[in-house]
Amino acid sequence: MPTYEFVCSQCKKRFESFQPMSAPEPACPACGGEVRRLIAPGAGIITRDAGSRSQKPGGCSFESTGTTCCGSSKRCSTPGCGER
Repeated sequence: MPTYEFVCSQCKKRFESFQPMSAPEPACPACGGEVRRLIAPGAGIITRDAGSRSQKPGGCSFESTGTTCCGSSKRCSTPGCGER
């Protein structure tokens, strides 16, 4: 279920409501007045492959895992560390 943001037409109170898309618009929790739904910005999600050991091709895996692909606890000086 999505979270919607509303504003009251009478008292101008803004509030959020977690409800199904098919639910009618709620009344204002402060004054009981009519509300209108606001258009909110979308949310972005960034995912990363859990099996990946390096941040980017040619980068050292130390930044993302705390150890290198060789098991060292220090950043490798070898270009391409983290790639196999």
